[in-house]
Amino acid sequence: KSLYCQPVVDATLIIRDYMFVGTRNIMQAFKVLGMRGNFRTHIMRWGGVGAVLASLLYPAGARAADELNIYSHRQPFLIDPFIDAYTKKTGVKVNIVYASNGLAQRLQAERENSPADLVLTVDIGRLMVYADKDLLAPIESAILDKNVPPHLRDPKNRWFALSKRARIVAVSKERVEKGAIQRIEDLADPKWKGRLCSRPGSHVYNRALTASLIAAHGEAKAEEWARAFVANLARRPQGDDRAQIKAVFEGVCDVAIINNYYYGKLKFDEDPAKREWADAVDIVFTNQQDRGNHVNISGGGVARYSKHKQLATEFLEFLTGAEAQNLYGEINFEYPVNPAVPETAELRSWGEFREDRLPISRIAELAPAAQKIIDRVGW
Repeated sequence: KSLYCQPVVDATLIIRDYMFVGTRNIMQAFKVLGMRGNFRTHIMRWGGVGAVLASLLYPAGARAADELNIYSHRQPFLIDPFIDAYTKKTGVKVNIVYASNGLAQRLQAERENSPADLVLTVDIGRLMVYADKDLLAPIESAILDKNVPPHLRDPKNRWFALSKRARIVAVSKERVEKGAIQRIEDLADPKWKGRLCSRPGSHVYNRALTASLIAAHGEAKAEEWARAFVANLARRPQGDDRAQIKAVFEGVCDVAIINNYYYGKLKFDEDPAKREWADAVDIVFTNQQDRGNHVNISGGGVARYSKHKQLATEFLEFLTGAEAQNLYGEINFEYPVNPAVPETAELRSWGEFREDRLPISRIAELAPAAQKIIDRVGW
């Protein structure tokens, strides 16, 4: 029945949508068609017919005319399972444009002509690029307010965290005693000289970590820590977080800073050699006796010029619900932001941890100062 009635449904839904727009062109069109009398009455009548037809032809949740366009910094294999689950649940078609860089500039150039309804990215710094360029729309959602704690969302409701990733310490099982490292500040101790590995400090993950230290101790103390940390490095900062775990396995260093999910990815890698890298380390959640372990986020926001803001908001609500929150843990070993959703069994097996509840927006505010420190100390 959808095949034969689809043209009628599409036409009447378009007319219904124009009821809200009330453009001069539509008024002229109705005059040409000879529809005399009250214009609003005609619109309401035909809009109502369209709504009834649509509700009869499509089951609840499946909206044939709906389509959602996403600009994503997350790689397709990470986001596709969420898209599949959402489409299966709602019938909504989702289109993705993926790029590691340049999407904010593209959205800024497109402005009102942009097809983007939603932006998905990793790291609070990248989210704030969109917010600072006024590319995200503030939205109101009781569901998002319930699912995302205040410290993990924008005070102006322009973006929301969707998952958490802990910046943790990986230590050699053979060469580092259990309990030797309790706090991230411990890595500045001279006893670790020549024993640390790290990716470059200017990477967003390390910049955010440095920003958290500024928030905790002030700029002077944070720079003191960063300078001592760099002095303890076993080699020039290089590679990604996987490379740091490999370096511990190979004996290049004994301690590395990593995001927690890299450990999970290596632990379950198809390559047996990489599984050995993960097996060579223990992981440490730092600062458990004081402010908690630093966390960063993946997150998203509704594009300012979206033509489907309500639908985009509903997709964010889905991503913070139980089904999607479990997927974050199962697919990428990330922690749920929704306090009502428990961690996956695998994540729980790594040990419970307390997170630093510093408002994540504060990390973004301090990022420029953190980068200056990183530049000064040569990290």
